[in-house]
Amino acid sequence: MLHADWLSNAITVPYVPTLGPVHPDADIVELFQTVIDLKDGEFLPFDKDQRWSDHKDELVLADEVEHRVDRTTVATLSHRSGGRVTVYHYAQTSPDLASAREHAGKLAADHGAARSRVVWFPPGPPSAEVTLVRALLAPTHAPGRSPSRPILALQDATPVVRASFLRFAERAGDGMAYLGRCWAAGRIDTPVLVSTEQGHIVGAIGPMQTSPSPTAALQLLPQYFAVLPGYRRAGHGRALWRAAQQWGHHAGCSYQLLQVAAGSPAEELYHSEGVHSLGLVCSVTA
Repeated sequence: MLHADWLSNAITVPYVPTLGPVHPDADIVELFQTVIDLKDGEFLPFDKDQRWSDHKDELVLADEVEHRVDRTTVATLSHRSGGRVTVYHYAQTSPDLASAREHAGKLAADHGAARSRVVWFPPGPPSAEVTLVRALLAPTHAPGRSPSRPILALQDATPVVRASFLRFAERAGDGMAYLGRCWAAGRIDTPVLVSTEQGHIVGAIGPMQTSPSPTAALQLLPQYFAVLPGYRRAGHGRALWRAAQQWGHHAGCSYQLLQVAAGSPAEELYHSEGVHSLGLVCSVTA
């Protein structure tokens, strides 16, 4: 059983293992305990990952939870792509990275995982070797400013525009390429918003989906979001973002939680649109 005072003192960013960032008003201690107690494969009703799978892949290693008055450490195991152990450190100070990496590597070996990493929430500027992500909270309770460019729902676009989506998605790479494959397989039944130039898609955000949340409010789930390099800083990304927030507002959502690479153009866009920072999330491979 977790001690509320111990855990509350250690948490500097509202971020829960296997769930990611959560609303600051959520009961973080209860969420931690619930996630630790989940059985293999179970989803919580507000888990964003259930859009893509029928079972939860990342599971807390309950026997490896270390809970002290000044620090809480939670290890998780994912079986995807050869397996990965993640060790989350919660404290008012950064962990000793050498020891933390060694611990994560040992757990990976013990559980047959090919990879491991350490995640923590720095009280100050981290070293340059880490992957740095900023957790963000975007309210959607007001419609905000209108997009400056026409934005279409992919499902309502012309056949020529729809046919360009897969080419766009592959060029955009990473998550957008995955979304393109899901679209082609007929797995996406909610809107994907797109921006075009000369009848071809150059930017997209989606899928637009909602979910209940730990605060009992409706939340807009995070989307894949990309603009092709040659079309950036021309208003496409800002128009897509505003259209997505308006969609969330009209769907009755109160907020959206995001993670974005610190210092990236996307972070700059979000901040200029009034998105609130919840804090920094650091990670290193072990």
